[in-house]
Order: sequence, then C-alpha cells, then structure tokens
Amino acid sequence: MIPFARLLDALSYMPGRNGKLRLIADYCANTPDPARGYALAALTGDLAFDAAKPAIIRALVEERVDALLFRWSYDYVGDLAETTALIWPAKPGANRPPALDEVVERLQGAARREVPQLLSAWLDALDATGRWALLKLMTGALRVGVSARLAKTALALWSGKDLEAIEEVWPALKPPYGELFAWLEGRAEAPSVEGLPTFRPLMLAQPLDEAELPTLDPAAYQAEWKWDGIRVQLVAGPKGRRLFSRSGEEVGAAFPEIVEAARPLDAVLDGELLVARGGVVAPFNDLQQRLNRKQPTARLLAEHPAQLRLYDLLALGGEDLRALPLAERRARLEQWFAQAQPERMDLSPVIPFDGWEALMRLRAEARAAAIEGLMLKRLDSPYLAGRPKGPWFKWKRDALTLDVVMMYAQRGHGKRSSFYSDYTFGCWTQPMASATRQLVPVGKAYSGFTDEELKRLDKWVRDHTTERFGPVRAVEPGLVLEVAFDAVQRSTRHKSGLALRFPRVARIRWDKPAAEADEVATLEALLEG
Repeated sequence: MIPFARLLDALSYMPGRNGKLRLIADYCANTPDPARGYALAALTGDLAFDAAKPAIIRALVEERVDALLFRWSYDYVGDLAETTALIWPAKPGANRPPALDEVVERLQGAARREVPQLLSAWLDALDATGRWALLKLMTGALRVGVSARLAKTALALWSGKDLEAIEEVWPALKPPYGELFAWLEGRAEAPSVEGLPTFRPLMLAQPLDEAELPTLDPAAYQAEWKWDGIRVQLVAGPKGRRLFSRSGEEVGAAFPEIVEAARPLDAVLDGELLVARGGVVAPFNDLQQRLNRKQPTARLLAEHPAQLRLYDLLALGGEDLRALPLAERRARLEQWFAQAQPERMDLSPVIPFDGWEALMRLRAEARAAAIEGLMLKRLDSPYLAGRPKGPWFKWKRDALTLDVVMMYAQRGHGKRSSFYSDYTFGCWTQPMASATRQLVPVGKAYSGFTDEELKRLDKWVRDHTTERFGPVRAVEPGLVLEVAFDAVQRSTRHKSGLALRFPRVARIRWDKPAAEADEVATLEALLEG
C-alpha cells in the first residue's frame, strides 16, 4: 500500500503528462504482481468496492474525533479522503501497514458490516499519505490527472509494445492483469482475443484552422455532419456483442437495445449514439438521461429511444478493414448496410459540395439545425488510431457567449482544493426595470481562467461571501463572467429550466455592472430542439 500511496501522491503533484507517464512506468517496472495490476486497475477505473461507501468513512472518523471538529475540517478542506487522512488520530505501530493486494482482495470479499473494522485497522497502521491513498482507492475518486488511456500509454512506454495492441487486448483482461504483464515483459505471448468482441482504438479528428482551408484540396475530402451525441464503437460477432465509448469503456448496459440489435451481426462499426424519435435527432440533453444507467427502466427506453448513426466499418466477418482507404470502407459500409438492414441504425449521410465556400454556407446553417458542425475526412485515409494530423478535421460551429453573474463558488479538487474555483452562475429573470427581477442558475464553469486570475477570483469570493453551505459559498451578485458555450438545453435541475452546454469562462468582466448581465429570455431564444 505504501508504494501505491507514494505513486498517487507523486502523480497528484506532477503537472506534466510526460512526468506522469514516467511515474507510472517506473512503478510498473519496480512493483511485483499482483500489486501493480491492482494499481493499474485503480488508475483505469476498473476497480469498484460495492461494500465500501463514503458514509462508512464519515461514521468511522466521527467515532474517533469530535464530530463537529470533523465537519468543520471537512467544510474547509472540501475533500473527504484528505480530511480523514489528516484528522485521523495516529497510532504508530498499531498494526503492520497492509499491502495493496491485501486491501483490494479483502474489500472485494467483505460484507458491508465488515468494512469499518478492516478500514479502522488499516488507517491506524498507515501514515497520512497512506490513509489518503487508501480512502481514494476505496471511493474510486483518485483525481490525480490520469486517464485510462494515459495509464495504458505508460505501459506502452515501459514495455515497448504498441499502445494500439495494448488497447485491443484490454477488454479481454481482468485485474490484476497477470497475463498482460507476462506479455509486456516478454514472458508469454499476447493474450488471445480471437473472436472476442474487443475494442479497436478510435480514429479522432483535429480541429480545423480555417486559415488552412486554401491549402487543402476539396476533391480529396469527404464531408459529413458532426452529430451531437457520443462517439461509440459497436463490436458484434459469434462470441458476443459489446458497445464501447471512445475511451474503450463498455457502455452497453445503458443501451441494451443497441446491443440487442447487433445480435445477428458480425462487424465492427464506428458511429454516433443518439436519441431519435421518428427519425428526428433529439437534443443532447435527452441522451444524457440515458448515460451511466446500469439498468435503464422500460419507461426510459421507450421515452428516450437510442439509435446508432454509422460513420465507418472497421471489420466485417472477421476481416480487418482499417488499412483500406476511407472511400473503399464507405462503399463497403453502404453495401453491407443495404444487405443487413440492421435495426436501430442508419448511415450518416455524405454531404455533396463543390468547394469550401459552399461548405462554409452549410456550416453556417448547422446551429439552426441543432448540429455541432462538420467533419472533413480524406478519402484516401486509412483508419489510424489516435489523432493523426491531416487526415480528419472537425469544423465545429462557432461558440456562443453570454454575460452571466456569479452566484455560488465551490472549492476545487487536487491542486485547487484550497481555492474557490468552481462557479455557479445565473441570468436575470426579468428586464432591468422589473421589481420582481431575480437571478436564477443556468450553469457552472471551472475552466477558462489563468492561475493568476484564479487567485483574484478566490479572493473576490472570500471577500463577498453572504452564506456558507458546506464547501459552497453564496456570494453577492456583483461579478460578471463572460462565458462561452456550445448550446442551450432544457434542464429540470436548474431553477431557470435551462442550462448551458460545455460552459467555460471566456473573460472576467470586472468592469461590467451585474445589472447589465443577460436575461433568461436571451437563453430561450438560443434554445435548440
């Protein structure tokens, strides 16, 4: 447990991607099985402990220290694991520090009533960093700036194996990945995935710089709409069917009708997951109702029917098509689709155009049609993993902006745990002259500002606090933020009934009076769908 705690601690303070890669690679090189496998599973989100809940941690720490002191400390720190790790009364030498594999295997086999005793003994035996790592492991909220792909990239760096090869065998493996490490160290052949429904790393697009357009040949590219859903990969064959997100996470449980529709197929399909009714694509907010549902209800399935809009064909009948040029893959996709007629699927149409000016006009109409923008793909491009420069471009519609008023602020996580860095903002319900005018929340942003601006924002929040609610502060309606966002959508979670999609701070309007910020009516006019 102690080496794992040191790894997490080092990752949390390492700002650079390359530094994080080296830390993970060194840990895997110098840590034996099965501990390194369990550490990898924790970093990639493949560990879960159903019997270990945050409520158990809170109850346990309140038995050891004054409950009011703990709540005040938690309010100040804003992170359960960090607060508990720091406030827990140390008992040096009380027990031996547990090994990581011991912690994982005991928790996985423990009933809920057994967890408090296990946890208290381990907390007694560890120092503050070890306690923090233990609690982060239990709750699954590592927050050390490591994605699943970054962890797999570190394995590739350490072992010399191709990242794409690691990602393709990954879905066939389970923690602690003994056969994976045997292959990476050259002690065994690669784990066999023949016939299994495994993930192929997706090909992604680069943002298009419009200044590049004159250097590109329109005849060399295929244009498609950029649909506002989530990118997925559907893999179906004799040994099963699975639906993957763009990062390789399995999401089939949330969309069982798509997985069922793939029952007779033997193909690997790349597409966009949407909610559609009568052939009309619903707003992204409708799709959000389906995401992360392990067991969607019959009513949810009926009211928010999922559909897969197909972009590409990566394999068919066991034949890998990724090396073929896009034009040939598209022809194979259209031919296969006409013959198979798969349920709950359709083809993303190819957009005919005779030059960049014509495509610019189409892009300008994308927002009115509730479409994110355009995709440009070279007709001669093979399907390459990652985000290669040149073959594919995404040409998104321009962002919208609004002036909003900060209403609440919350402390961040990790490096920002001491700063109020997450800002809930609102718009006015009525015009300036109205006596019943009030602010109502429309979104939350925590990016778009520099470290120096964050310090100034944090000071403003502390100087203008009117109420406190745990780690959240209500502030005077005096600071205007200009936020950029992609769209406005209906929301039952906001008093305004509306929410901004992907908001980020574009500018801090220290100069603008709060009374001159935008009104809800402005958002209503921008509502899509």
